[in-house]
Amino acid sequence: MPDSPQDVHKKVLGRKGEKLVEEYLKKQGCKILKRNFRTPFGEADLIVEDKDEVAFVEVKTRTSDKYGLPAEAVGKTKRERYRQIAKFYWLKTGEEPNARFDVAEVFADGSIEYTKHAFM
Repeated sequence: MPDSPQDVHKKVLGRKGEKLVEEYLKKQGCKILKRNFRTPFGEADLIVEDKDEVAFVEVKTRTSDKYGLPAEAVGKTKRERYRQIAKFYWLKTGEEPNARFDVAEVFADGSIEYTKHAFM
């Protein structure tokens, strides 16, 4: 079944937010290792190298706060998926880096609220 117009809008909005965060992280001196890294457990929006750490970044983009802040959408299930994604990544790369889990919130005006070590 084809995506509904609302689904297409969400995908476009999400990709736009990911691009904004990618540019933000590059300006912070981070190296982008993977974009939309797909695994059997889900997808990591971005995986970046930040000095001596590898950050697994969940990007949440919203046009309003009608349903709460973007970071509030990163609940227990999403956090567990990211842990599994990190383990999968380590198996694929053959090394276990000093890792962290970050959340990037992108708002309607294009502003970004970035939280390092958002969860363990």
